[in-house]
Amino acid sequence: MTFRLIPDDQWFRSKNGNGVLAGSPLTYFGVTDAGSKILDAIETNSELPQNHSQLTDRLLATGAVHPVPDNSVELSDITVVIPAFIVDAESHAYLEKLVASLHGLTVIIVDDASPFSVHLNGVHIVRHDTNKGPAAARNTGIAVVATKVVACVDTDVMVTTAQIAKLAAYVTDSRIGAVAPRITCINDRTFIGEFESQHSPLDLGPIPALVRPMSRVSYLPATVLVCNMQSIREVNGFDESIRMGEDVDLVWRFIENGIDCRYVPSIECPHRTRTSMRKMLKQRYDYGTSAALLDQRHPRAASPLRAHALLLITATTVLMGYIYFAMILLVPTVAYFVISLRSTSIPIGTRSRLAWKGLTSTTRLLARAIMRAWLPLFFLASFVSLRLGVMITFSAFVPPIIGLVRKKPSHPLRYLVMRILEDLAYGTGVWVGAVRTRSLRCLLPVITVRRSVAR
Repeated sequence: MTFRLIPDDQWFRSKNGNGVLAGSPLTYFGVTDAGSKILDAIETNSELPQNHSQLTDRLLATGAVHPVPDNSVELSDITVVIPAFIVDAESHAYLEKLVASLHGLTVIIVDDASPFSVHLNGVHIVRHDTNKGPAAARNTGIAVVATKVVACVDTDVMVTTAQIAKLAAYVTDSRIGAVAPRITCINDRTFIGEFESQHSPLDLGPIPALVRPMSRVSYLPATVLVCNMQSIREVNGFDESIRMGEDVDLVWRFIENGIDCRYVPSIECPHRTRTSMRKMLKQRYDYGTSAALLDQRHPRAASPLRAHALLLITATTVLMGYIYFAMILLVPTVAYFVISLRSTSIPIGTRSRLAWKGLTSTTRLLARAIMRAWLPLFFLASFVSLRLGVMITFSAFVPPIIGLVRKKPSHPLRYLVMRILEDLAYGTGVWVGAVRTRSLRCLLPVITVRRSVAR
C-alpha cells in the first residue's frame, strides 16, 4: 500500500523555504536544501524524492502531514462488527438498511439482549443473554474476527462498503491502529435535528488530524471505527468495565502504546439525531460522567483546559471584563510569541496572527471550561467577587452568540438556550462522575509555561 502526503491545515513555511511550522501542537522543522525539496513535493502533491522517510516520518508523527492511501483493500480482509440493542421495529428497519449498505463485507451482529427480536438473513448473529454494554458487545464480535481489519459500526449510523474499504486502507500501515470518518448528523428540519447537525459531539470537524489527547482532535467516536486487528489485540480491545467513554479510552490506549490514530473527515457518514431535547441532554450528561473514569485511566488527559500561562492570564482579563487591562496585556503576549518564533524565519505577520489565534482559542476554551467544569465553583465565588460573576456571564453567552453569528440557526433564542443547557448538562455529568470516583483531578487544568511551539 502506498500513501501520498497532504499538509496539515496549520502549515506555515519559512521565508527561505528551509523550515516549516505545522501540526498540533505546532512544531518547527528546520531542514536542509534536500529537505526543502521534500517540503516542496508535499505542497505540490508531487512525487517525493528518494530518502524522504526520515523527514516525512517526523512530519507524520507530529501531525504536520497526513497520509492518504492510493488504493483500497480487498473486501475479504475486512469484517464489520455491529453491537446492537434493538428496541422497536423502526430501529430494526434501520439496522436492516445498514447491513444492506455493507454488501460484500463479512458482517457480525452482536445482539446485546435486545428487547426486540433481531432477525436478518445471511448475517452472523451472536447473542448475549444479558445486556453487557457496547464495549462488551464489540469485544464479543472482535473475538471471532478472522480478518486483518475490523470495522466497529453502530446501528444508528449509515456507512457504505466503499467507505469502509477506503478507511481500511489507512490501517494497512502498521503505525496506524485506528481511523474514523467524519460523523455528520442528519438535519431532519426539526429544531433538535438542526442543533445536532451544528453541534454534535460526534462531529469532529472538517480538518484531518493525528489524534492526541487535548489536541485539536483528542478522541475518535466508535460510531464508525476501523481498526487494525493486530493493534486492537495488542491493547486487549475495549474496556468492558465502562459503558461511557469506552471508545475514548481505547483510542488513548492505542496512543499510549505508540500506535497512531487518525481522523479522516473527507469520508462522511450520516448519523441519526436524538429525537427530543431530553434525550440529547441525557447524552451530554452521560458523556460528562465519563471524564472522571477516563482521568483514572489516563491521568490529566481528560482535563477541561490546557493552556499557556501567559495566554490564560490575558484570556482571564478578557472574560472578567477588564478590557483596557486586556489590551495592555495583549502587547507583551503577542510580542512574546512573535519573538519566541523569530528563529523560524516565519514572516512576522504570520507569527502575529498565530499569537492572536492562540489568544482567541484560549479565551474560548476557558469559557467552555468554566461552563462545563468549574461553574459551581465560580458561582459560589461570584458572591465574593462581582468580576467572577461577569466571567460566568461572558462564558455563558459569548460563545453561543459567536455560534449564532456563524451558524445562523432558524430559531436564535432557542439556540442560545440550548447551548447553555448543553453545557450545564455536560458539567453536571462531570461533577457526578467526580463524586462517584471520589476524585476531582478531572477538573484540574493543565497549564504550561514553556514556549508553545516545539522544535
